Amino acid sequence: MECTLEREKAAQHAEAAADELARALAFVGNSFLAPMSQTSDAALDRAFWAAFPDFGSEEAACALDGLFAWAAEGENVPRAERVRAVSVEYARLFIGPPEPAVAPWESFYVQEGVTNGFGEPTFRMRERLRQAALEVSNENNQYADHVGIELLYCSELARRAASGGPAGTEEAALLESFVEADLLPWLGRFTTALYEEGATYYGLLADLAEGLLGVVRAFSPSASTCAA
Repeated sequence: MECTLEREKAAQHAEAAADELARALAFVGNSFLAPMSQTSDAALDRAFWAAFPDFGSEEAACALDGLFAWAAEGENVPRAERVRAVSVEYARLFIGPPEPAVAPWESFYVQEGVTNGFGEPTFRMRERLRQAALEVSNENNQYADHVGIELLYCSELARRAASGGPAGTEEAALLESFVEADLLPWLGRFTTALYEEGATYYGLLADLAEGLLGVVRAFSPSASTCAA
């Protein structure tokens, strides 16, 4: 009985953590899909980052420290001006003109000869979304292998994993596989490119994304067992 109760408590804790991780990934994913002028400006408040979970990850905690310091540095600047500055950075990095300074698509980093972000990874990501019964609907008509969409895909898998049971375990395994084999291998190059282009907020946000995905890698969908 004692072992059963411990397993139930551990499962409940894991499900709650997965749900919280889903929300964290969703925030980061949405932040990469649109400028701050079109989304939440909560990131301008250091209290937001102080409350943001690090899931016990040193990498995530380090990124959050950087984001907290970044938010604190701008406290004396009018909010509208800060939103405008972050939105201008977004446009310079991911829109252009004449083209994005940093490509936000997986295809650009993993396939030779891709210059516009549309390649084989785009088709693979479309198929993953189809299999998950998810549909991309955004005003910017981004390719399916956009970093923001891939992070939102991770968020949805984490949310489903939080439901527990066999289905949740299957989704957790799918999430880990995608992160390990597909997203993390190119996200580091994306982050490096951001800093090379002088990114501030979005470089720190990419650091946070890597930290959160590290949390996913450490998550095991296997049920715990009692010691003999």
